[in-house]
Amino acid sequence: MGMWNEVVSMFLNTLTPKFYVALTGTSSLISGLILIFEWWYFRKYGTSFIEQVSVSHLRPLLGGVDNSSPTNSNSSNGDADSNRQSVSECKVWRNPLNLFRGAEYNRYTWVTGREPLTYYDMNLSAQDHQTFFTCDSDHLRPADAIMQKAWRERNPQARISAAHESLEREDCATASILLAEEEATTIVEAEKLFKQALKTGEGCYRRSQQLQHHGAQYEAQHRRDTNVLVYIKRRLAMCSRKLGRTREAVKMLRDLMKEFPLLSMFNIHENLLESLLELQNYADVQAVLAKYDDISLPKSATICYTAALLKARAVSDKFSPEAASRRGLSTAEMNAVEAIHRAVEFNPHVPKYLLEMKSLILPPEHILKRGDSEAIAYAFFHLQHWKRVEGALNLLHCTWEGTFRMIPYPLEKGHLFYPYPICTETADRELLPTVFHEVSVYPKKELPFFILFTAGLCSFTAMLALLTHQFPELMGVFAKAFLSTLFAPLNFIMEKVESILPSSLWHQLTRI
Repeated sequence: MGMWNEVVSMFLNTLTPKFYVALTGTSSLISGLILIFEWWYFRKYGTSFIEQVSVSHLRPLLGGVDNSSPTNSNSSNGDADSNRQSVSECKVWRNPLNLFRGAEYNRYTWVTGREPLTYYDMNLSAQDHQTFFTCDSDHLRPADAIMQKAWRERNPQARISAAHESLEREDCATASILLAEEEATTIVEAEKLFKQALKTGEGCYRRSQQLQHHGAQYEAQHRRDTNVLVYIKRRLAMCSRKLGRTREAVKMLRDLMKEFPLLSMFNIHENLLESLLELQNYADVQAVLAKYDDISLPKSATICYTAALLKARAVSDKFSPEAASRRGLSTAEMNAVEAIHRAVEFNPHVPKYLLEMKSLILPPEHILKRGDSEAIAYAFFHLQHWKRVEGALNLLHCTWEGTFRMIPYPLEKGHLFYPYPICTETADRELLPTVFHEVSVYPKKELPFFILFTAGLCSFTAMLALLTHQFPELMGVFAKAFLSTLFAPLNFIMEKVESILPSSLWHQLTRI
């Protein structure tokens, strides 16, 4: 054994159990303090301090780029002030762009053998039909009385048979609606039946309009006839959109919104936005958003993500994360990123569908705002519009995850919106076919690596300190064996150096 081995052995032999107790105790204390600081920093700012320093200062030196850098938090909090209020968290809404059962949902079932709609979803639709298409005076007309029973039928064939029976009695708008929705196997057939329903529905609407002030019964009948007429015109516009007559669909939707401006609950503007995006008429899209993306109006994924798409369109074709990292974000880029963060905060499930990180299914007939069901419904119709804007999906990919740094605890506190509802996962499991679709849940913010590392280090050193205090002699033996093993490669290298270098030179080096 050479001189180096003698030095190491002498050093190890001079270490006492008290030294090991002091060493492990001090290590445990330091790692504990680091853990406490890291946890406090994470709770306050939503990120690890060590990770923040390494990303902000070390990574740029190494040539790295942070694709999900957070944006300036000085954005307007107007939405936050107005939206942080007591709301019905899990209110289910009718999907404004819901598909046709006979021509679309049933075709999917015929091809795949899968049921795209859940019983809960279809039951909600049945309740909607009874609310909008029936009234207390239906028993006065035989055709309406039959349809009142038909809307309560669970069996689709029984509903269709009742609709045919109603039409045999007299022309009935709601009977034609049911056949267009459930019996027609193509959009062309559905459109033909809706046109037939329109002719009957307009006559009923004009008659009830003249009598609406004659009593509560006539007022309820007029309200029902109004709902029927609006539904028919909207579905006819959707038929035109699906058959490629998009300009015609836009005109029909605009006329409908002018004729019934107070029926905003039907969200007809979302149908209009989708049709205008198909025409790439972005100026008109912006005009619609200016009217409906208002603080006082309820938000939706369509509103928030369309606003983000328009702002992304202005910069996305030239956006580069590497260039943005070097020079910083321009004002237009900052606005686009903030719009994306706003949209992601409202519904965090949409980006994975737009970026095709998660497979799409047919959208349900009802959606839960901010939930997976709304994300599916939005992406199903709007993915093509994002693909059409050059670079928009790349900008979304680079920036959407930065949203979660601003809202580390979304269930407790929001940023631009009220806190994310806790009940969305449960409601979405009722609305979506979980047999072949995995419901997306809110991206849980995991603890940073350095917090886990310091927690483990603190626990390990504390355990070593306790064992050393209880069994000093035994832990001293283990420590010497560990250090001897640790220094074994160094000892081997020093022995080789001793054998190569002249002894006189080595003696002079050791003296130095």
